[in-house]
Amino acid sequence: MFGLPKGSLEEPTIRLFKKAGWNIRKSSRSYKPSIDDPELDGRFVRSQEISRYVDHGFFDCGLCGYDWVVENESDVVEVCDLVYSRASNRPSYWVLAVPEASPIKTIKDLQGKRIATEVVGLTRKFLAEHGVTADIEFSWGATEVKVPDMVDAIVDLTETGNSLRANKLRIVETLLKTNTKLIANKKSWEDPAKRAKIENMAMMLQAALSAADKVGIKLNAKQENLSEILKILPALRDPTVNALSDKDWAAVEVVMEEKLVRDIIPRVKELGAVDIIEYPLNKVVR
Repeated sequence: MFGLPKGSLEEPTIRLFKKAGWNIRKSSRSYKPSIDDPELDGRFVRSQEISRYVDHGFFDCGLCGYDWVVENESDVVEVCDLVYSRASNRPSYWVLAVPEASPIKTIKDLQGKRIATEVVGLTRKFLAEHGVTADIEFSWGATEVKVPDMVDAIVDLTETGNSLRANKLRIVETLLKTNTKLIANKKSWEDPAKRAKIENMAMMLQAALSAADKVGIKLNAKQENLSEILKILPALRDPTVNALSDKDWAAVEVVMEEKLVRDIIPRVKELGAVDIIEYPLNKVVR
C-alpha cells in the first residue's frame, strides 16, 4: 500500500510519477487512484498524516514532507529526498516571523508570548531547546493574518519569504528545512521484495526530478574544430564523441542544464558545429 499526498502536492506528484513511468488516474470523488502497475495500490491522504500511517504499517511507503515526519515523531525509513513542491523544485523552510515593527529580535524575546502555527510540536520542541516557554496555538491556515492582532508571532512555511515580506513580516529564526521524502515502514523495508520495489521507485522518481531542468544536445563537428567545441560544452560527465563515416567529422552528444543552451548553441555554431539538435529528457539516472 502506497500513500500519496492529497492537496497542494497532489497534481505535482501525479505529474512526477507520469514522468517516472507510472500513470496515476483518479476521479474527483475517490481517494483510491488507478495505477498502471499491479504491484502498487495507492491512497490519497493529506501529507500531514502519511508518516503516521507509514509508521503504523497501514502504508508500506509514502510521500510526504520531512516536516510532518518530524512533527508526528514518526519512526520510519527515510528512503530518499524528492525536492519538489506545488510551485518549484526547491526546499521549503519553517520560519518564525513577527511584524516588522515588533520588538521581538531573538528567540529569547518570545518568553511568555503567543505563537500560532500548524506545527505545534516542532515549535514547542524548538523553543524548549532554547529555554523558552510560550503559548503555542494550532493554526488552521491563513496564519500570516493573525499577527499582530491575535498573536505575537507565527511559525509558517515559506520557500522564498516573499509572502511574508508582502505581509510586512520579518523572519527571526529558521526552525527546519524541509522537502518531500519517500519514506517506508520499517517492517516493509525488511521485506526483500517490497524493499526492491521501493528502491526502484525511488530511483525512477529521482531520475525524473534530475531531468527536470536538463536537456540533451547533439551536434556534428569537423575534427579540426572539435577540441575548441569541447572546451565550452558543459556536461554532467564528459561529452560523448563518436566518429562518423566521414573521418573528418565527429558526432557529439551532451546533457546540460537547459538555461545554458541559449548561450552555448550560438557559440558552438560559430565554431563550426552543424546539425545541432536539442531534445527534452524524461529521466537522468545517476
